Amino acid sequence: MEVESSESKTIKRRVGLLYDDRMCKHHTPDGDHHPENPYRIKAIWNKLQKAGIPRRCVVLNAKEAEDKYILSVHSKNHVNLIRNVSTKQFDLRRNRIASNFNSIYLNEGSSKAAYLAAGSVIEVADRVAKGELNSAFAVVRPPGHHAEQDEAMGFCLYNNVAIAASFLLNERPELGINKILIVDWDVHHGNGTQKMFWKDPRVLFFSVHRHEFGTFYPANDDGFYTMIGEGPGAGYNINVPWENGRCGDADYLAVWDHILLPVAKEFVPDIIIVSAGFDAAAGDPLGGCHVTPYGYSVMLNKLMDFAQGKIVLALEGGYNLESISNSVLACMEVLLEHKPISGSSEAYPFESTWRVIQAVRHKLSAFWPTLADELPTKLTSQKAPPAHMISSSDSEDEYEKTPDVVSENLEAVLQDVIEPLSKLKVEDGHAIVATESAPWRSELSKVDVWYASFGSNMWKPRFLCYIQGGQVEGMKKACSGSMDRNPPKETLWKTFPHRLFFGRNSTRTWGTGGVAFLNPESNDQEKAYLCLNRITLEQLNDVLLQENVATDEKDFPFLDITALNSSADKRSISLEALKKGWYHNVVYLGKERNTPILTITCSPLDVESFKSGEFPLRVPAVEYANTLIRGLVEGEQLSEKEAMAYIHEASTKKL
Repeated sequence: MEVESSESKTIKRRVGLLYDDRMCKHHTPDGDHHPENPYRIKAIWNKLQKAGIPRRCVVLNAKEAEDKYILSVHSKNHVNLIRNVSTKQFDLRRNRIASNFNSIYLNEGSSKAAYLAAGSVIEVADRVAKGELNSAFAVVRPPGHHAEQDEAMGFCLYNNVAIAASFLLNERPELGINKILIVDWDVHHGNGTQKMFWKDPRVLFFSVHRHEFGTFYPANDDGFYTMIGEGPGAGYNINVPWENGRCGDADYLAVWDHILLPVAKEFVPDIIIVSAGFDAAAGDPLGGCHVTPYGYSVMLNKLMDFAQGKIVLALEGGYNLESISNSVLACMEVLLEHKPISGSSEAYPFESTWRVIQAVRHKLSAFWPTLADELPTKLTSQKAPPAHMISSSDSEDEYEKTPDVVSENLEAVLQDVIEPLSKLKVEDGHAIVATESAPWRSELSKVDVWYASFGSNMWKPRFLCYIQGGQVEGMKKACSGSMDRNPPKETLWKTFPHRLFFGRNSTRTWGTGGVAFLNPESNDQEKAYLCLNRITLEQLNDVLLQENVATDEKDFPFLDITALNSSADKRSISLEALKKGWYHNVVYLGKERNTPILTITCSPLDVESFKSGEFPLRVPAVEYANTLIRGLVEGEQLSEKEAMAYIHEASTKKL
C-alpha cells in the first residue's frame, strides 16, 4: 500500500518514508530489555507523526525481500537459517543458535522482520533510482551493517544496505546506477558491508566510527584506516577510525569537508545510500559520542549536493529513544527542504581527529589525488581539549580475550560518560570555541609530584606521549595526552629497593610479550632504576587514566589532594575507579626536596596472582624491552650491555 497525501502533491521534492509495525515483532524471546528493541522505531514514527512529516511524504509499507536478492551478498546456509529460524521446528534450539553468534537474539518474529527490513531498503532504493522519489528514509529493524556473508552479528541478521546496493547494480542495469556511495555514520564500523564490496570499484564504502585501535565493537582491525579494499576495489574502501569517544559535530564535519566530500566529488556517485545509525548521537548509551540533530542535518545536507540528491537512508543503530527520534526528524526535514535545521552545537575537532584525518588522507592520496595536499597548520591547530581514551597504554585487555567480551566491557563503561567537555558552538558548519575546565584541574595544577617510572616511561619521548599525545617507534597505538601539555619541570633518576618483573601475555600497545611491573613491597635485596619526572597532580591524574582501563570516565580526579596527603601513611593506595586496570595501585616512595615521589603499579594481591601463575609472567617484546634499554642508557644510568642484563634478570628471575 502506498499513501500520498494531497499536501505531498504540491511539494517540489517527493520524499519516501517507510515504516511497518510488523518489524516490531522481532524482540527478545524472554521479554527482557535489550538496547535494540521495537520501541526504537515506534518512538521514531511517533515523533515524525507529531511533527506532521508523514503528511509531507510518500508513505510506503514494507515488502519482504526475495531470497534471490539476499543471496547476492549472503550465503545459502545463512539465508536458509534466517528464513526458517522462527518456525516451530526451531523452538527448542533457537536460543542456542542465537548464542553461537555475537550479540544476537532470535524469536518467532525474527525471520519476518529480517525479510521486511531487507525488502524495505530494496523498495525505497528502487523507487529513488527510478526517479519516482527524490530521496527516502526506511525506518527498519533489525539493523544490518554488521551482518556478514555467512554470519549474523551485532544485532544484525541481514545486511539491508548491501542487499539493496547489490540489487541496483546487478538486477536493475536499465536504471543506470553504475556507482554507489555508501556512507556509514553509525558509531560502530560497518564490517559486513565493507567485506561485501571489498573488491568492487562500483561501490565506494565510507565508514566513520569509534575504533580505538581495535578495542571498540566489533573489536578488530577491520575498521582501521589501512583497510582500503583489494584488487580493483583498492581505494574504494575508506575508514575513519576515531581514537576516542566524545566526538561531536565538529569532528564529523571536519571529516566530511576534508575526506568524504572531496572524494565524492571525484567519484561522482549515481546514488547515495546511508547506513543511518544514530548511536553517535549525544545521549546514546552505547556510542559515547556527541553528535546533535543539527550535526546530522548538516552532514546529510552536504551529501544532497551529489547524485542529484538521490539519497536513501536506512536505519541502523541508535539506542536512546529521544536522541534517535530527534535525529531522524532532523534528517527528514533536510530531505524535504534540502537545508539543515536551524541550530548550533559543538566546536573545534579534537587533536586526535586531525591526526586521523591526516592519516586517512595520506593513505588514500594515491587513489584520490584530491587528498594529496597537506592540510594547513592554521586549520589543524584549531582543536578542542583532548578527549581521554578509555585506554591507551600497557594496562589493557589482552589479545587472547574475545572481541565480544572487550566490547561488552566498553559498552558498560560508556553508560554514564555522555557529558560535553566544553560549551561550544557551530555556525553554518564552521566551528567557534569557548572551553571551560573542571574546577578540580585548576586546584591540582598547583600541586607538584614526582612520577617515578620503571617501564617504558623511563625513556623520555615515550613518557611525553602521556603528556603531549602521540606515539613513538614500537608502539602500535597513540596516547591521547594530558589536558595540560607542558613538559615535566624536572627529571632525575633514583634507585629503590623494589623488584622489577614482567608479566601478562600481550598488550595492544606493544604486542605479544610481558610488560613491566614493580612489586609494591620493598625488599633490601632488590634494586630497581626509576626515572622521576616532576609534573602536576593534574597531569598525574591524566596519566593514571591513560595507564588504565577506567571503569568511569567522569571528570573527577582519581587521586586528589586528600589522598595525596594520606599516601605517606598508607604507603599504597588502590584506586577503586581504576580497579580494572593493571596499574591502579599508587605507591608512595618517599620525598625528594619535600615533594612526594609516587609510582603506579599493580597491587600486592596481583603480585600473589603472578606468583601462583594465575597471571602469567612473561619476557617482554623486543620493541618494549628496547624502549626500557634506551631510557636507561640515555638517562646515563647503565651502559647498553648493563641495561640488557638488568632487563634479562628481571625477566627470568623467579618472584
